[in-house]
Amino acid sequence: MTLLELPTRSPAYVERVDDIHDTDPIAKRLRDLGFVTGEPVRVVARAPWGADPILIQIGSTRFALRSAEARRVTVTMEVSHG
Repeated sequence: MTLLELPTRSPAYVERVDDIHDTDPIAKRLRDLGFVTGEPVRVVARAPWGADPILIQIGSTRFALRSAEARRVTVTMEVSHG
């Protein structure tokens, strides 16, 4: 699923960031900000009525992303082992 589809407050891990083309500056910037494989991530809050931005926490840092950016990040939800 994408970061945009991740339910609010659900723990997940980054799988990958998708590039639209070979020299995609947005994908590169997301990776530079810490959106790399294995990093813990969660959606903290969303703008009302599905509008932009959405507040994302990656590690201990929070970022506001547009839906188009969040759609590029593929995540895996954390599985409870209880």
